[in-house]
Amino acid sequence: MERPIIFSIDDDQQVLRAISRDLKTMYGKEYKILSTTSANEALESLTDLKNSSDVVAMFVCDQRMPEMEGVDFLEKAIKIFPKAKRILLTAY
Repeated sequence: MERPIIFSIDDDQQVLRAISRDLKTMYGKEYKILSTTSANEALESLTDLKNSSDVVAMFVCDQRMPEMEGVDFLEKAIKIFPKAKRILLTAY
């Protein structure tokens, strides 16, 4: 069985690299770590993941992104993977 996925989404490439690095260091043996700078690209890949029977265990998503806000992304993503945990990153 494939490892469950932790999927991070942040439009800031530098922040995304740091998040991905930390996630891989802490959880890379137990989880597959995926990341993208595009919320729309993330949504498109979720359908592919679901169709290939992969499981997303958690989303780590920035709130302020140009394509859509993080809350909006999570609302759409949770319809595809309703059991996934959700983390929303804010600068506030």
